[in-house]
Amino acid sequence: MQKRGAIWFILATILLDAVGIGIVFPIMPDLMERVGAANTADGAFWGGILMASYAAMQFLFAPIIGGISDSLGRRPVLLLALVTLAVDYVIMALATTFWWLLLGRVLAGIAGATYITATAYLADISKPEDRATNFGLIGATFGIGFVMGPAIGGLIASVHITAPFWLAAGLAAANVAFGLFLLPESLSAEKRRRFSRRDLNPFGSILDAFRLPGLGLPLLLIFAFEFANMVYPTLWAFWTREVFGWGTALIGLTLASYGIGVAFTQGVVMRFLIPNWGEYKTLIFSVICAIAALIAFGVTASVYVLFIGIAVAALADMAPPTMTAMMANMVSEDRQGLLQGVIASLGSIAAVIAPMAVTGIFQVFADSDASFYLPGAPFLISGVIILALLPLFLRLKTQP
Repeated sequence: MQKRGAIWFILATILLDAVGIGIVFPIMPDLMERVGAANTADGAFWGGILMASYAAMQFLFAPIIGGISDSLGRRPVLLLALVTLAVDYVIMALATTFWWLLLGRVLAGIAGATYITATAYLADISKPEDRATNFGLIGATFGIGFVMGPAIGGLIASVHITAPFWLAAGLAAANVAFGLFLLPESLSAEKRRRFSRRDLNPFGSILDAFRLPGLGLPLLLIFAFEFANMVYPTLWAFWTREVFGWGTALIGLTLASYGIGVAFTQGVVMRFLIPNWGEYKTLIFSVICAIAALIAFGVTASVYVLFIGIAVAALADMAPPTMTAMMANMVSEDRQGLLQGVIASLGSIAAVIAPMAVTGIFQVFADSDASFYLPGAPFLISGVIILALLPLFLRLKTQP
């Protein structure tokens, strides 16, 4: 009963965190205009810098936080991260210049341990055969939060552009209160490991993980997948505004529909496919869906194709939790926090590089004076990247 309660609490934490994150996405173009961006293409570029700064801090601190949670336990790390996120949203609400927004994103990146430590927490309390479906529950819960967040953000931004940030700060503070009273520790003292100086080096932690048997190829592929997938959070609001002329409400609704798809595929479809197809076939199916969705977004200007693409993209989001579960079953209990931190760090490296790359491409192809106008070019290129790596994904069947 205590284990079931812990799972529900972690899912509630992820839900509230996802709502807080999703609230911000629909208002990014207006937020960039508020701090001085001249047009949609320029706004996308500066928005990409904000995302890259968040990811850079998460890269530097994720392995440290994962190592600390392996040493001190998951509970204190989760609570401290949530406190820092609440402070971040207050800063974002008060910011009137780009540099204050940048400071907020730096703090949020440092505090980006909520998802990492929650995943390690579930790994602690799950049997190996249950990890894939439990990690899928995290994805499904995040998807539900993603339904609520953009829809709420798109609507309440009509009251004031900063209103979503104040609401997100309140949700993060509520998470802290829940955790203080309801969250037990998942990692017993005898299963903890000593925090070492090497844990302070994100590159050292990544190299340690790559040296673990069988992890090299899946770590490389999850990095590549996350790199390509960064085109969605980086450009969706700017791309839909450029191609379809949408405002915050419609952008929020499309993000919400995507969240519904993720919640359904990871909460229902994935829990059916894993037992019947196995992790490998589910992963390959997800990768093929990713390729199809990205290429479709790259070339379309049709609303109908857009919504079909959203459904296919939601199926593609089964790939990260499936790969994470495959890797979690390869390492010992006292390395779960390290593994999740390294996976997050690789995602952060992708999130540092990808926003700068895709927004630069978007600036070139979305400019009204461009010699070849194709705002969807970043999506198309991302799809080609995953397609080129498909043979390596197929090789995972031979991994131990």
